[in-house]
Amino acid sequence: MSTPPLVLVANARDDSISTFRLEGDRLVRLAVTDGLAGCSTFAIDGERDLVYAGVKGDPAGIVTLALDRERGTLTPQARLDLPDGGMNYLALTRGGTGLLGASYGGGYGIVCPVADGTVGPPAAYISFPNLHSVLPSADGRFAYFVSLGADLVAQYAVGDALELVPLDPPTVAAPAGSGPRHLVLNDPEDALYVLTEFSAEVLHYARDADAGTLHYVGSATAFDPSKGLGHSEFGADPLAHHYIWGADLHWGSGAGGAGGGILWASERTESTLAAVPVAADGTVSDAVAYTVTEHQPRGFAVSADRRHLVAAGEKSTTVSLYAVDGERLELLQQTETGHGANWVRFV
Repeated sequence: MSTPPLVLVANARDDSISTFRLEGDRLVRLAVTDGLAGCSTFAIDGERDLVYAGVKGDPAGIVTLALDRERGTLTPQARLDLPDGGMNYLALTRGGTGLLGASYGGGYGIVCPVADGTVGPPAAYISFPNLHSVLPSADGRFAYFVSLGADLVAQYAVGDALELVPLDPPTVAAPAGSGPRHLVLNDPEDALYVLTEFSAEVLHYARDADAGTLHYVGSATAFDPSKGLGHSEFGADPLAHHYIWGADLHWGSGAGGAGGGILWASERTESTLAAVPVAADGTVSDAVAYTVTEHQPRGFAVSADRRHLVAAGEKSTTVSLYAVDGERLELLQQTETGHGANWVRFV
């Protein structure tokens, strides 16, 4: 009998992470871990039961936490200070021995060695304006950093010592003014998809799995056109102007292999989760369904078996649990988590 999965939710305004257990079709809150200043990203090493949480402050840092799966508690183990600014996205690579990070405010990206849960000083450091996310390939040979400020994806080979070696070309463009934000690979890793913040498009890049290089193919919309949203721009208040405000991106049913799949994308101004179809050849089509969810959904996650989705809202104190059925979401439960919830992961 398999162990029920856990769900971790960062509550940035409460400086905490909530831990839930998914029991059937219900979330049961096990614990709330405090003292994690402004936490809005974390990466989980499920094999070692370690959580690497990005925290704000002076200086900002990355805190290593030991996860107790029975009680749901997170106990601090180590910390790396980040004098150049805090992380907005963290991702593990190479079986948990490397940690990638992207800093929006600092405009820099890093790769750090990890040994016995201790994050070492960066082995590599790159700089682009408003880096928002980073993703490694499954084999750990490549890494992709998304720059919202420069409308690009920077592509690198990762060396034996975790050095970052630019590919040829070193960057691939996103549409001007689109504000690329979060990204995912499909299961075969022959395609990469990026959700944009200012236009809420899902950008499709074909990927050469051997060389690691990307090639832009096309895009599809992930916002509800009936809501009359305008194209956003850097520095604008999307709520004041009723502008598009794309946020997070994850696979639902399927994962872009031979049978295609569904990508779920969140848009914060109208608080929707959009179902974006992906064809068997990797191409994307405009969203076909929209589910109104938690207020201002910056973060959400889909379970490993693709049966459940948990969404958090920056302007609500609850998370919503859904059953996933293709392009349709069925609300199963809303339950308390905390203020400013904006990052969700299953483990």
